[in-house]
Amino acid sequence: MNLESPLDSLKGIGEKTKHLFETVGIETVGDLLSYYPRAYECYEEPLPMLQLPQDEVVSIKGELTAPLVNRYYGGKSISTASCSDGLGEVLLTWYNMPYLKNSLRTGVTYIFRGKTKKKGKRLLIEQAAVFQEEQYKALTTTLQPVYSLTKGMTVRMVQKAVKQALHTLRLPEAMENGAEPAKGAASGKSGEKKSSAVFADYLPEELRNQYHLCPWTEAVSQMHFPDDFHSLQTARRRLAFDEFFFFLLQLQSLKDHREQETHSFHIRAQGAADQLIASLPYRLTGAQKKVWADLLRELQGEKVMVRLIQGDVGAGKTILAVLALLTVAENGYQGALMAPTEVLAAQHYDSVCALLEQSGLPYKALLLTGSMTVKQKREAYARMESGEASIVIGTHALIQEKAVYHALALVITDEQHRFGVRQRETLAQKGSAPHTIVMSATPIPRTLAVILYGDLDISVLNEMPANRLPIKNCVVGPSWRPKAWDFIEKQVRLGHQAYVICPMVEESDLLDAENVMEYTETIRKALPADIQVEYLHGRMKPMEKNEVMGRFLRNEIQVLVSTTVVEVGVNVPNATVVLIENAERFGLAQLHQLRGRVGRGEAQSYCIFLHSGKSSEVAERLDILNHSNDGFEIAAKDLQLRGPGELFGIRQSGLMNFRLADVYADADVLQLANEAVGKIIAEDPELSLPEHQEIKAIYQKQRERQGGQISL
Repeated sequence: MNLESPLDSLKGIGEKTKHLFETVGIETVGDLLSYYPRAYECYEEPLPMLQLPQDEVVSIKGELTAPLVNRYYGGKSISTASCSDGLGEVLLTWYNMPYLKNSLRTGVTYIFRGKTKKKGKRLLIEQAAVFQEEQYKALTTTLQPVYSLTKGMTVRMVQKAVKQALHTLRLPEAMENGAEPAKGAASGKSGEKKSSAVFADYLPEELRNQYHLCPWTEAVSQMHFPDDFHSLQTARRRLAFDEFFFFLLQLQSLKDHREQETHSFHIRAQGAADQLIASLPYRLTGAQKKVWADLLRELQGEKVMVRLIQGDVGAGKTILAVLALLTVAENGYQGALMAPTEVLAAQHYDSVCALLEQSGLPYKALLLTGSMTVKQKREAYARMESGEASIVIGTHALIQEKAVYHALALVITDEQHRFGVRQRETLAQKGSAPHTIVMSATPIPRTLAVILYGDLDISVLNEMPANRLPIKNCVVGPSWRPKAWDFIEKQVRLGHQAYVICPMVEESDLLDAENVMEYTETIRKALPADIQVEYLHGRMKPMEKNEVMGRFLRNEIQVLVSTTVVEVGVNVPNATVVLIENAERFGLAQLHQLRGRVGRGEAQSYCIFLHSGKSSEVAERLDILNHSNDGFEIAAKDLQLRGPGELFGIRQSGLMNFRLADVYADADVLQLANEAVGKIIAEDPELSLPEHQEIKAIYQKQRERQGGQISL
């Protein structure tokens, strides 16, 4: 057995379990081992019942004061019991777990773990995990992995499969915790440490020692079942290095190819761009003029242009994209602009059509998205292939097999990090070595951008249009929430709209953070009934998300409660307030991106950063946003402030599609990986030396998986 072996080659993985794992992208043993925990749970000593905090996950130790009682309502069961430690008492409730009546007895000491809630004058714990004393004692010295799940999967199921994989592949495992947990409890660690692994580490020992990296086998085992927090940090550092290393290795290959590439287009400026600029109701900023001069020079040059335009939210990247598309069109070629969402693609299309109309230019734009009907797509494909449509705007539909272009000379991707290199390359292959522009509003310090976009030339828009009103900010604690809701209501009464950002989709027993589903119900009750409140999150189907965003755009929804799925997206000039809950759980750069959802119209806009951090460091960190609206300055400070990442909560930056690595939190690791790749390529460009054979094998496997293209 090896990492490429199918998942059902593991003992205990039957057809049903195999299909469940496939729904989250796990098909091989290697996929399973790289399905890293999303969080870890710490088991602390039980608290006295008289000292229990409200709305926090706690453990209590005591006996049932009376036998557990089952009641049935509409075919569903509710089991209740009271637990006492001799000084205090807690009410315990379980839903649809009637079997507990036969396993929980009076006169026996148990440990119960769950989130406390207030019910009248009593404290309540619902769906508590149940442990025997010895069993729980073994857990207090461990970090328990918790995985992202789909319906039908359990944390226990994933833990068991991972342990089986580690055992079968003879990777070192963590020590045994003891007996199996009682019903509803979390599982323990895997068996005793095994003999040395059957895999050779791809990274030469000399480099591992130079960069202080643990062996891969140790990293994988400790990532799933860490001995302690230090072991987890060490493991994560190595695995983040691996992700960066292979990304940069493939990027280097792409860069070498790009530097030699020429094109067959004959592009000259013939006045269309100047005509459009003259029709604009505003003047281009100095930064826009400089970047446009760079774009025009490279469009007319002999080498293929591959350029990144980095600009803060509202800095005016889109108009530059339109100018480039127009210049290509007036020379008889086609240009394509790919956006990450249908709503954003539709907005780009509407903007381009309006600009063409107001400037009196004769070129035709076309919209192509996945949700269009078969007939609409067929007509769009025909216009693309014939060349009738000189500007094509859409989503991933632009790179589907049926999408054939007449003469594609320019490819533009909006919000580059939402696609990854693979999709950008796929779109570029629709033409014959077309020019490429990638745009991003995600501020990345130049030191990192040079590495992450190593195959691109970089332009920065560092000026904001003069007519933009700066967003007013405030950083407050949870006691200000009612005032924030009142402020949102006042803005709605003025005809405006608001976003509320929550870090999670649903409630979690592990994280004390606001979630979209519960928050939506709560704010609906707090606001007047005539104010329409809806939710949006990443688990919704694309058509559902498009429908909600469309209604918000038309002001049919006044308050949108959402996860960070709106971080990059639709332009709603009428939205003037964004309230960000649990702001301490996000990186500063991401908070700045979220703040950029407002401030797009003529009215004054506001951002409220509401945090529940108990330390002064949290307020001090967030206060940086209070005093700056400059995304690049914020990103640089974010880089200085970030530690080893938010390992026990939600992922921070979300930048790039890396499975584990975080561009900001792991910036030092990114730089080390870049240095390592540089050394290896300089020494052995073809990876032909014996010590580089494992690197070459993994590199080739990744290329095969991606059809010869590279991907994040």
